[in-house]
Amino acid sequence: MANSNAKGDRRERELVNALDEAGFAVMRAPASGSATERELPDVLTGDGETFYAIEAKSSAGDPIYLDGAEIEALLFFARNFGAKPRVAARFDREDWYFFHPGDLYTTDGGNYRVKKETAIAEGTDFDEFVGNTRKVTLDEVADDSGPDQAILDILAAFERGDLSKDEAAAMLE
Repeated sequence: MANSNAKGDRRERELVNALDEAGFAVMRAPASGSATERELPDVLTGDGETFYAIEAKSSAGDPIYLDGAEIEALLFFARNFGAKPRVAARFDREDWYFFHPGDLYTTDGGNYRVKKETAIAEGTDFDEFVGNTRKVTLDEVADDSGPDQAILDILAAFERGDLSKDEAAAMLE
């Protein structure tokens, strides 16, 4: 019988390798909790300025649930270690997405949940997490000032017939 944790272990190693390739110092906690009586996060990583304690979870597509005690242990360890606590969620055929535990949905029973669609829409993707990119929202890209007044003047002149199409195009280049 295959180890029931084999897929999770493989995903954790995948995350460790990706963080290493991105230039982070990284270590995977041995058996993260089962090898010791202390609750340890799955991964410890840092880039020399920022350090993270990460609880990593993966799923084939179903929501990912985390026990409330797991999150409490992550927060406790991160605070005492001086790291930022993060939950890393990985769904099949998707990248890793990162969340602060406080941003996760809390169930009535005091546990935590991450849905695939929430991870994609609201999570920090891997590239942003390692500092390669920054997620930009449509609101940030929207330019409230509208088009440049000079462009509007050229278009109005074309519309009135004061400029030919070729003249207007040349002026807009």
